[in-house]
Amino acid sequence: MTIDNYAGHIAKLTRTYTDALQYVANEGPQPGAVLVHSGTENHYYGDDRGVAFQAYGHLLHWISVNRPNQFVYFRPGERPIYFQIVPSDFWYEQGIDIAPEWEETLTIVRLSSLDELSVQLKQDCVSDIAYIGGDDDIAASFGIDKSLINPKKLLAYLDFSRAVKTHYELEQLRAANRLALLGHAAAKVRFLEGGSEYEIHMAFLQATQNLEDECPYTNIVALNEKAAILHYQFKRKINEDKGRVLLIDAGCKVRAYGSDITRTSVSEDVHPEFRSLVTAMEALELALVDEVKPGKTYQSLHASTLTRIASVLVDHKICTGEAADLIELNIPQLFMPHGVGHLLGIQVHDVGGHQSDINGTILPPPENSPALRNTRAMEVDMVFTVEPGLYFIPLILEAERSSDRGKLINWNAVDELYPCGGIRIEDNIRVTSDGAENLTRQFELKE
Repeated sequence: MTIDNYAGHIAKLTRTYTDALQYVANEGPQPGAVLVHSGTENHYYGDDRGVAFQAYGHLLHWISVNRPNQFVYFRPGERPIYFQIVPSDFWYEQGIDIAPEWEETLTIVRLSSLDELSVQLKQDCVSDIAYIGGDDDIAASFGIDKSLINPKKLLAYLDFSRAVKTHYELEQLRAANRLALLGHAAAKVRFLEGGSEYEIHMAFLQATQNLEDECPYTNIVALNEKAAILHYQFKRKINEDKGRVLLIDAGCKVRAYGSDITRTSVSEDVHPEFRSLVTAMEALELALVDEVKPGKTYQSLHASTLTRIASVLVDHKICTGEAADLIELNIPQLFMPHGVGHLLGIQVHDVGGHQSDINGTILPPPENSPALRNTRAMEVDMVFTVEPGLYFIPLILEAERSSDRGKLINWNAVDELYPCGGIRIEDNIRVTSDGAENLTRQFELKE
């Protein structure tokens, strides 16, 4: 990472927050500063064991410190302040290393308690500070006015702005993709060796040198029929039925920015039609990436995905009739019930995906695809995933056996392919001035 890139990132954040404060000042309460809170540690109910902490995304946007009770204070015209609270504690390690780029761009004030921070804030003008974060009680204890705790207009402006990335952010996302692909390569090797879901999962973690809590989301490691469960959460430790299909959805974080990559691999003795479907879906995904360009709506990319899925279903004789017939009856959605992707950055499903403007106006997904997480128009340096899928999900398909739509489904083929689960191919994509940069494929290890 270059210090210049981080300095440029902070300069852009400074402009964004300044503009956001000016924007919200035109209506209602008029905050003159923003206090961003990482959040507080929580514990399991009836237990003294802490839940794995995840800092608030808008704090991580400023500084990659995944620790509770860290604060960034911003007032236009002044250098941003990082209030680093490091409790005096011998039960847990509390130290936080200071990165050189932070010292170049932020004022760092080290404190030992929230009470000390309260004193610091009262030296300024608490009455005009807006708080954004997850603990209203802490904000109130500082004397922040209730109307300035997570004001909707301010949050809408900041959420909407997160979709377009700085050079610093793109640098982290590339690194997160590069690292995750090492894990995917190791996972595939372990799969082909006959490993269980647990062993494949551990191979990914070992190759990326990650603890599970350090991953941007819970890895999906699904063998065979479990690949039809979109967010399959378990890791079977015994491979009772030889793994013929592996669907692994796994990423890594670098300085708070996460990759989100899915690959589907097959063994030599997989059903030949399923192998052919995997090849077709690989080509389909790359063709969708080729469609990415500034100004295109994400809904149109999703619509193109459904059209292409319809063609795959017809070409592989999983469905009869014409692709247009399938589209009219929403049959592709039976085989791909999720959206083709989502915004990506600090959060895996990053904020603002359904916003159409800085006002927070919501543009909902189309009625025929309610799970689509992104309805934004594509902009240069916006980052999102492209992840078409094709699954054989009994819960969805069995309800259609006697329906009008079911008459177009080749049930013999479906019954044969149920044990294979499904396919998903996912890359992370940056919009460029004339197309797309595939943040994933450029680092793919050649076999």
